[in-house]
Amino acid sequence: MISTVVVDDDFMVAKIHAAFVERTPGFEVVRMVHTGADALRAVHELHPDLVLLDIYLPDRSGVEILERLRAETPDVDVLVITAAREVDTVRRALRGGAVNYLIKPFEYDALRQRLEQYAATHRHLAEVTAAAQSDIDRVFGTRARSRPLPKGLSSETAELVEDVLRTASSDLSASECATLAGLSRISARRYLEFFAETGRVGVRLRYGAGRPERRYRWRTS
Repeated sequence: MISTVVVDDDFMVAKIHAAFVERTPGFEVVRMVHTGADALRAVHELHPDLVLLDIYLPDRSGVEILERLRAETPDVDVLVITAAREVDTVRRALRGGAVNYLIKPFEYDALRQRLEQYAATHRHLAEVTAAAQSDIDRVFGTRARSRPLPKGLSSETAELVEDVLRTASSDLSASECATLAGLSRISARRYLEFFAETGRVGVRLRYGAGRPERRYRWRTS
């Protein structure tokens, strides 16, 4: 069983997230806490495998908690669950070693997919003693491109757009992706269409008044 600590300042939200975790085979909630200080205390006492960590906590930022955990208890993994959409927060979470980033509110399936992905990685690492490149790619998610970026597109911005798509709880329009990535809509659309052409992004049309809207979601498999 993957032991999990749930951290959220809202008592009811913490109970809902804990129930989601308990519904997912292979996971158990060992404690729910509502402040950053209690999160650190729970990790030090219980040594869980995984922490579901909110960013907006009453005593300190969840990003600070993530950085403290990385420095003091590097064996614990952190899945950020938050309403924080600021790109700087996403970047700090990625640099701090978060295994995933899920934006609230979300449905159970969105969390279940991320927990199952984490569990698969957890099992795979337990089964090997020396990692081949294919094992490493499976754990980290290879970003090797099957074709070079078109002229005018940069690898740094492509990775930023990829991170936005990977952490989104639902599909995004070009405008929504642009806002989250801090880009113009035209620039975001170019990267999204490139990812769609290479098969890494799925596209669906949402019909309404006027032209249908193209919406993009990162393919997880």
